[in-house]
Amino acid sequence: MTTLAPSAAPTLTIGPHAVRPPVVLAPMAGITNAPFRTLCREFAEGVRGFGGLPPADAPETAEAATAGRGLFVSEMITTRALVERNEKTMQLIHFDAGETPRSIQLYGVDPVTVGKAVRMIVDEDLADHIDLNFGCPVPKVTRKGGGSALPYKRPLLRAILREAVTGAGDLPVTMKMRKGIDEDHITYLDAGRIAVQEGVTAIALHGRTAAQHYGGTADWDAIARLKEHVPEIPVLGNGDIWSADDALRMVRETGCDGVVVGRGCLGRPWLFGDLVTAFEGGGAAAAPTLREVAGVMRRHAELLGEWIGDESRGVIDFRKHVAWYLKGFSVGSEMRKRLAITSSLDELDEGLGRLDLDQPWPSGADGPRGRTSGNNRVVLPDGWLKDPYDCAGIGPEAELDTSGG
Repeated sequence: MTTLAPSAAPTLTIGPHAVRPPVVLAPMAGITNAPFRTLCREFAEGVRGFGGLPPADAPETAEAATAGRGLFVSEMITTRALVERNEKTMQLIHFDAGETPRSIQLYGVDPVTVGKAVRMIVDEDLADHIDLNFGCPVPKVTRKGGGSALPYKRPLLRAILREAVTGAGDLPVTMKMRKGIDEDHITYLDAGRIAVQEGVTAIALHGRTAAQHYGGTADWDAIARLKEHVPEIPVLGNGDIWSADDALRMVRETGCDGVVVGRGCLGRPWLFGDLVTAFEGGGAAAAPTLREVAGVMRRHAELLGEWIGDESRGVIDFRKHVAWYLKGFSVGSEMRKRLAITSSLDELDEGLGRLDLDQPWPSGADGPRGRTSGNNRVVLPDGWLKDPYDCAGIGPEAELDTSGG
């Protein structure tokens, strides 16, 4: 595994928060809730590890000693749902006592509603960092003009950023975006310049368009171009980081200030331990046996039950993670199906106990997980592409009232 010397490991500065190594967990709907963030943090901080893989070395500088080992962002929270105190939304913004800095990602299309949500976060001390979503490509978001569709409307983007930064006061505001709607409607360079002008602290760029969704290969050259275009603030790269080697290669090839990891950690929360180790210059990547992976699966399901307040619902919510954890291992289709319909920890324990738990880490187990479809038609409001400066008719009615992407 490629590593960096400890002295070379960069520190990402987000307002008053130092993040070393410069690694961010991407917000993912239904995934990056408090239990999953806890697992990722445990591996990043060396609280949890695998046999034969020591925790990452202790920081060697005073700066590193005070830096958080990664930034772990909440699921996407819709501003309307937050302002209206939707019950599900209020649970999604819950942070465990050990989470610092507390990071919330907001989605909104109405500057007034975004401003209200940001001021609510500040006034009620709900978070330490706010990220704004301009990257989500799913139809229920883009058809409202939100997510990756929104930066095409330059004045609207500017108005939202201005409201957010003004309302946030001392809280840092960052943004995550894509290259554009499609190859004919590229927006990221204009959006980056607007972000700098409005006081955004850092920008994360997913090197795909909305039309690509998660298909094809991420354009890392675009990340490099954005870094050159907005040298005033940190630029983070996102897309096709499946291993710690990928993260180091992205930093080396693009000059970006940090990386954002999304699908690469699905069923692989220990990737954050790998990333800490690689950026700080030591150790090999984790290669857990199936027995060790099963232990992480059990803890994940248990954490979900505790968070939801119901063991059965927690195990049911965990089902979607089963295939990701087991990718590459020799597990028959019937057993995979059985594990994917468990509804109690006892059933999960029984199913895991029937596996050949002494299997070593399989070759080729890394690589794409989650959604991979590409070349999609982007669903947009009527007439959205006629004029990037015409924002008439966009108002509070375009806000989503539920959170989670």
